[in-house]
Amino acid sequence: MIKKVNVKHLSPGMFIHDMNCGWLRHPFLKNSIKIKDAAAIRKISELGIQEVYIDTDRGPDVEHFPVREALDREIQKATDKITGPKYSSIRKEPLEKEIIRAREIKDEAKQTVFTIMEEVRFGRPIKTEKVEKVVDKMVDSIFRNQDALIILGRIKQADEYTYMHSLSVCVLMISFAKHLGFNSRQLKEIGVGAMLHDVGKMQVPEEILNSKRILNDHEYELMKKHVEYSHLFLEKTEGISELSVIIASQHHERLDGKGYPNCLKGDDISICGQAAAIADVYDAMTSQRCYQRRYEPTEVLKKLYEWNDSYSKDLVQQFIRCVGIYPVGSLVRLESGLLGVVLDQGKENLLQPSVRIVYDTRKARQVVPPYDLDLSKGGKDIVSGYEVAEKWNIRPELYL
Repeated sequence: MIKKVNVKHLSPGMFIHDMNCGWLRHPFLKNSIKIKDAAAIRKISELGIQEVYIDTDRGPDVEHFPVREALDREIQKATDKITGPKYSSIRKEPLEKEIIRAREIKDEAKQTVFTIMEEVRFGRPIKTEKVEKVVDKMVDSIFRNQDALIILGRIKQADEYTYMHSLSVCVLMISFAKHLGFNSRQLKEIGVGAMLHDVGKMQVPEEILNSKRILNDHEYELMKKHVEYSHLFLEKTEGISELSVIIASQHHERLDGKGYPNCLKGDDISICGQAAAIADVYDAMTSQRCYQRRYEPTEVLKKLYEWNDSYSKDLVQQFIRCVGIYPVGSLVRLESGLLGVVLDQGKENLLQPSVRIVYDTRKARQVVPPYDLDLSKGGKDIVSGYEVAEKWNIRPELYL
């Protein structure tokens, strides 16, 4: 049985199933460990982790703490209530049409980020006009159909994480800021800040930045310095707005004051800084990395909602409205047993998306000729939950 337990009630011998910290680095080789001694508990507490999930079948139990299934049901009910319409009245470009243009924009943006990172690595100034040019194209694409770039941003290799992460956070932040009602000038500044939010990583020693092992305390402190480096570099870059600098300098701050580099709390963090923290951790957790498995988008959205000490619940709700409870490109299971790739969010209800059916779990020959199903049209079938695409050997992007 999996239970959520306050760290104060941990004891040696307990088995931690999940550290429940997401963005936070911890010094253990895995997210699941057996607690050997009191020193391990102190390490967990010192990192600011307040609650973990324990497995009572693999270690001692502790009473009066909730079972994960009950918590999951509560979180599911809460997120299911976030069912308002996702899009404005602006007519969208069909996904299959926009994704063709979005591929070209993604390739240009990826090359731009790579060039910028190399320039920063060698101490050369950033050519802001290059960044602004590609951000303008990204803004236009997002106004036509934001899902095209968001989907493409999720497709990345582990060895290109640093570059693609900057691109993906840029896409997410422009989409999120558009959803929140920022004007076109602000969208551009937000996009520039998001694309450049991690340039300071180029000042971190390469062996630390690309390490495939757990960083020691000294190395981790050096890695955290990338935020300060980004701040300083952008502050002295000609043509960079204050809003862009704020995004780069605050994307690792947390509402409870346990972020870095300045341990800002609550309203001391700007709205854009809080939004950037959400977009940053969402992309990080939905990406495959050498030291972390890739989480499904819906799973991460639920985690963000759960971690309301670190992230604004109101902003997380708005982010879910922006990307969808079941984001476009994710794999979902219907109550009938069919599996489908989400094509579009429901016009009035995020729990009723349009899906492309690709698999039938009830049949011996399970792969089916793809066909589309709009769940908002009043049929009997409904989404029962998300699925891990790898489990079924399905690549959702191939069906878009």
